[in-house]
Amino acid sequence: MHPSLAVNVGDWLKSEIVEPAGVSVTALAEHFGVSRQALSTLLNGNASLSADMAIRFEKAFGVKADTLLRMQTAYELAQAREHEGDIKVDKFAKAA
Repeated sequence: MHPSLAVNVGDWLKSEIVEPAGVSVTALAEHFGVSRQALSTLLNGNASLSADMAIRFEKAFGVKADTLLRMQTAYELAQAREHEGDIKVDKFAKAA
């Protein structure tokens, strides 16, 4: 996947789920039983989505946790691919 196609799941959740629902971050954090800071950090693209948080979104909004976690993984891989040239690892050769 080209890095430009990867979507930050926090940004996506904010624009496609939270904002259209008309719920505040504070109210949603209380509903989820998490801190406002943790939810805000995710929704502003500054933290990765955890499996636990993905399940909370699934239960509250019906979006599948599996889908959200695949989005998270695709985004992280795209970010890593942008600097894969800096990762200096040779092919592993089996011992004779």
